Amino acid sequence: MKPRIIAKQEEIKQVINSVDVCHIGMIDLEGNPYVLPFNFGYEEGVLYFHSGPEGKKNDIWKQNPSVCVAFSSDYHLRYQHENVACSWSMKYRSVLIYGKVEEVTNLDEKRKCMNIIMKKYSGRDSFEYSMPAIKNVKVFRLIPEKVEGKAYGY
Repeated sequence: MKPRIIAKQEEIKQVINSVDVCHIGMIDLEGNPYVLPFNFGYEEGVLYFHSGPEGKKNDIWKQNPSVCVAFSSDYHLRYQHENVACSWSMKYRSVLIYGKVEEVTNLDEKRKCMNIIMKKYSGRDSFEYSMPAIKNVKVFRLIPEKVEGKAYGY
C-alpha cells in the first residue's frame, strides 16, 4: 500500500486541527537542523504560534525565516501477519507546511493572533491580556508557500 496524497483543503485542515502540537524545523546559525514543538492556532489557512521574547529560535528567524512545519496524527499499528515483521506498518495522516515566519508586532494584531491560538485549546473566542504580557510575548504567523499532505492506510 502506497501513501496517498491529501489534496483537499478540508482534509488538510482536519489533520492540522487534530493535533495538539506542531513541530517546526529550521536551520540554525551554524547550518544545522533544529526542530522545536509549538502550540499553535490555524485559521483561514494561516498558522499562528508564540514564544518568549528571547531564545535561539528568535535569533535564527532573524537570519533565516524559512521553516517547515510538521503535523501528524491518527497513528495505528497494523499488520497482515503478526509473525512476519515486514507485514507490520503504521497508519498515519500528515501535513507539511513550508513558508517564512513573520513576527506580529502590532499589539491589537498580537491579541487577535493569541486569541486564535487560545481558541484551539480552550474553545473560547476571546481572552484578556495584560499590557506587560502582550508586550513581552513574541507572536508569529506563517502564510504557507507550499502545503503537502499524505495518508497511509486510510
